[in-house]
Amino acid sequence: MPVNANLYAHFQRHFPAEPGSTLLVTAGGRSVSYAEADETSARIANGLLQLGAVPGDRVTVQVEKSVENLFLYFACLRAGLVYHPLNPAYTTAELEYFLGDAEPSIVVCAPDAVSTVEALLAGSRVAKAVLSLDAGGSGSLMERTASAAALAEVALCSGSDMAALLYSSGTTGRPKGIVLSHDNLRSNAETLVEAWGFSASDRLLHMLPIYHVHGLFVAISCVLMSGASMSWHHGFSDTAAIVALPRCTVMMGVPTYYTRLLGNPDFGPSCCANMRLFISGSAPLLAETFTAFEARTGHTILERYGMSETGMNTSNPLRGERRAGTVGPAIAGVTLRVVDDGGTQLATGEIGNLQVRGPNVFSGYWHMPEKTAEDFTADGFFNTGDKALIDADGYVSIVGRSKDMVICGGLNVYPKEVERVIDGIAGVRESAVIGVPHADFGEVVVAVIVADETAGAEIPTAGQVIAQCKTQLANFKVPKRVERVAALPRNAMGKVQKNLLREQFAGAAV
Repeated sequence: MPVNANLYAHFQRHFPAEPGSTLLVTAGGRSVSYAEADETSARIANGLLQLGAVPGDRVTVQVEKSVENLFLYFACLRAGLVYHPLNPAYTTAELEYFLGDAEPSIVVCAPDAVSTVEALLAGSRVAKAVLSLDAGGSGSLMERTASAAALAEVALCSGSDMAALLYSSGTTGRPKGIVLSHDNLRSNAETLVEAWGFSASDRLLHMLPIYHVHGLFVAISCVLMSGASMSWHHGFSDTAAIVALPRCTVMMGVPTYYTRLLGNPDFGPSCCANMRLFISGSAPLLAETFTAFEARTGHTILERYGMSETGMNTSNPLRGERRAGTVGPAIAGVTLRVVDDGGTQLATGEIGNLQVRGPNVFSGYWHMPEKTAEDFTADGFFNTGDKALIDADGYVSIVGRSKDMVICGGLNVYPKEVERVIDGIAGVRESAVIGVPHADFGEVVVAVIVADETAGAEIPTAGQVIAQCKTQLANFKVPKRVERVAALPRNAMGKVQKNLLREQFAGAAV
């Protein structure tokens, strides 16, 4: 009998011997055991299969974070279905593309979105059901699956089978589906448990969203692969974190979480007396935040680096020097290199294009073989699109993003996607979207527009541009400021010089 490579089967092998052991405790005081999670996810898995889903089918999930949402993720894994999470902030226009491309057999959404989703799926050949799940964990999903059997075999999967489908927008503005396998997620989790010293005695403060690699795969997998527990919250609050931290041992967060904690005068060493590790990722951690946090608490934040396509690639050490401004060396099993634009490997300390290879790296983009071929080298390295240098000790410093991506509060914003919306507004001739520094979010989106000066053209106000963006884009992608210029700066090849715009409008956001 072959070993089942299903990620959930690996989770089960690490469950505590006592099924009643706590998996999580919510901010409201609800305690959920490993046994409850296993039984409820079995019911949901059986219910999804009874609706006609078959292994390999996509299950699109656009709901608020809840315990039941977590159970749904487990259910998809154990049924051999593909979990496809979406940010609840995505608009109908964005959702239409995702549903059309992923072709899910089942969609789970907020109760007030059911009619919209059903309309978008009209004529779909593969959709079998639209179910609801609200922020409190109620809805037709739980009603339809409550009577299903609480026992379910974990679907037999090979390591290369798709476990999850995540979307990351591209420079063309067309979102790319990232195919993540059971082996991709398992190998990364096993490495991180070892690298960060997770054990059954740990309790993770979980305030991250679970439609994103950080909160869904990194955080939850580390807990389940070690039999640990979580303090579970719907979202981040510095005041709630201060209350919860004394009963936790590990926290994972984006830099915004740490700047907000430092901004609260009640945050200090007494909150952290039981903590052993603070981890930061999803966006660059400023050196001053690193230093200020250490001065305030005595803890040095462990910064690491990953991507939706790869999970984690590097990490500052659990035991050893954690260097401000770096994301640490490559984790076990991962190979990194820095190359020039021609693909030649550069010497130590030189800045170039960062490439990665390892069992954590995805196999390719969903239905995009040309893009997959473009982003992988002949010897199997993935082009991350990040500019980096690797020092003599192997520590990696990310110094820029060649694709001009903006990271706002840990969420990726690809300028082309926003520019396409703005360029479609009457009275706008062209636009350039940039990220400018922001003390809280790290970066925020600023749009620079050139107005259409032709006779009779009505030039939109900044407020009108922002309002139009809000109708088509998730809020974190919407520009916080709109600046108008006579012409966009370009180089000799006609490429917009966004570096000059970033310098010009560095102080544009407050």
